Amino acid sequence: MKKFTILMILSAVAAAIVWSQVPSETKVEAKPASEPTTIAAPQMTAADVGTFLDGVIPLQLDRENVAGITVAVVKDGKLLFAKGYGYADREKKTPVSPETTLFRPGSISKLFTWTAVMQLHEQGKLDLDKDVNEYLDFKIPEAFGKPITLKNIMTHTAGFEEQVKDLFSADTKSPNLGEYLKTHIPARIFPPGTVPAYSNYATALAGHIVERVSGQPFEQYIDEHIFKPLGMTHSSFAQPLPAELVDSMSHGYRVASGPAVEFEVVAPFPAGSLSSSAVDMSKFMLAHLQNGKLGDAQILKPETAQLMHSRLFALDDAANAMCYGFYEESRNGHRIIGHAGDTIAFHSDLHLILDSGVGFFVSYNSAGKGEVSPRTVLWEAFLDHYYPYTPAQATAPETAKADAQSIAGNYMISRRSEKSFIRAASVLGEATVSVNEDGTVSVTGLNEANGEPKKWQEIAPTIYRDVNGQDKLVFKPDADGAMQVILPYPFMVYKRIGFFENSKVIMPVLVVSLLIMALTLLLTPVAWLARRHFGQKLDLTPKERWLRWGTWLVFILDLVCLIGLTSLITYALDHIEMLSDGKKIWFQLFQAIGILGAIGTLLVLYNAINAWLSSRYRIWGKLQATILAFACIGFLWFAFVANLLIFRSNY
Repeated sequence: MKKFTILMILSAVAAAIVWSQVPSETKVEAKPASEPTTIAAPQMTAADVGTFLDGVIPLQLDRENVAGITVAVVKDGKLLFAKGYGYADREKKTPVSPETTLFRPGSISKLFTWTAVMQLHEQGKLDLDKDVNEYLDFKIPEAFGKPITLKNIMTHTAGFEEQVKDLFSADTKSPNLGEYLKTHIPARIFPPGTVPAYSNYATALAGHIVERVSGQPFEQYIDEHIFKPLGMTHSSFAQPLPAELVDSMSHGYRVASGPAVEFEVVAPFPAGSLSSSAVDMSKFMLAHLQNGKLGDAQILKPETAQLMHSRLFALDDAANAMCYGFYEESRNGHRIIGHAGDTIAFHSDLHLILDSGVGFFVSYNSAGKGEVSPRTVLWEAFLDHYYPYTPAQATAPETAKADAQSIAGNYMISRRSEKSFIRAASVLGEATVSVNEDGTVSVTGLNEANGEPKKWQEIAPTIYRDVNGQDKLVFKPDADGAMQVILPYPFMVYKRIGFFENSKVIMPVLVVSLLIMALTLLLTPVAWLARRHFGQKLDLTPKERWLRWGTWLVFILDLVCLIGLTSLITYALDHIEMLSDGKKIWFQLFQAIGILGAIGTLLVLYNAINAWLSSRYRIWGKLQATILAFACIGFLWFAFVANLLIFRSNY
């Protein structure tokens, strides 16, 4: 499953601010583009695929500090190539076997959930347009006057906020899906069917519906209706694994040179608990590439499989779409559907090139150094090798400069926690769209493999293409007129935010505020020692002394709140049990301290007012008291925008 929501909490942000204007409604058409060109490609044979992958993957193992990789390629209705590289257990030097070694493909698990939903749909047991509450034994609260449907869930447009609490667990017990869903209902932050915002919870909800409609536990349903018909004997959604598969499970690593992590238990397991081998995953790919059929097994009717692979939701015709669970990828002249998946240790991709009958699956058992995405590098190299392609050249519209200026600004991701203190991740992870000197634009976080920011050139009004690649960004106002960035990944978007939420403003203010607080506390004992050395005393009234001590206390509370929450989140990145219900008291403790500091701001403000009204203070004393008050306001600004002081049972 995607874990970048947690990692964004530690993201760095830049310091300058770019103001923007609402784009003009008048559009000037781009000049005609030249036709794309293709180059003769080598024949995709088992021998050639083996030679190609053997030339790339071993280098990745070493360079990226990855322990093991498993890969499978299918073509024309059969397994073309499968191989394991590196180690499933680095300490014991156990090699990866593509037939038997189990990896954790994370959110690729969702494709099995969607396949199960479509099976029940074609049997007439599920209506994809019906309110999901009609299938549940609890109720998703009303919001926006619109119900959530299975189509909304399959396109990640249910409108739920993101949650991280209890997503992964170190507990060895099998999770209770129904109980998890009832006690972890996320807030609804977007109207259904309007804004793509990736949701593990929503997918797990669909898995629970499969349970209730079929009358079988989810993992049993998948085993009987997908695994067994396809002959996937080395696959399971069960947590912990069945005894007969335990010895086949690969260890997972953050880096190959580090210790192995514990088996990751996924609480919303229909969204990401699958354990499977590369050869087993090839059978699933083959079934979808052949309209639901593999050998004598037919897991979907042809018309159902074709429907599942079709476009269902997109914010623009020029953008990639969400299908019925799969999502589109347009690359090298082909329409490709697939899914990626991440756990803490495992990182995987599945791609289906429908018009070529080709499927590609790869999984890494280590996060690696994290400087680049090795699976993306591998996949794009594979495409360039077998489907060489040069995008059509395009001339930028005459409005290019004005368009670039109109879209510049700070944007917040739609996949976010909105109501809890985890919103800080979204604030710190805001993307900045900036205009380059050559008229191209760059977007924070969208980088080349070498780490440099990508440059995006306008090829049609407010449609931009990677100068060195094929990905597109579409800038388009939403229903409320706010500019949004439609990304190549159709399960989330960036939405432009205003001044009050802009991290380009907030973060410098916060840093200065914390610096003032820290220096005040550090220099106070220094000043006391200096006065004592020279035999001086502060001439303070009891009231002034009380206000002075109170200001120091407020500064301590504010600093402890921020340092404490930051430390807990940093610790949680390596100790997932911190993001569980049993550990929330620690987060709430530092939030409570922050609330006391926020209340104490009134005292600091009173101190400033008192300084200006008192004839005992000179101008420098008045200004100092004012600066201290503004430091507290700076902390409150960030705390308010990031929801640091809001208590919620889920986050």
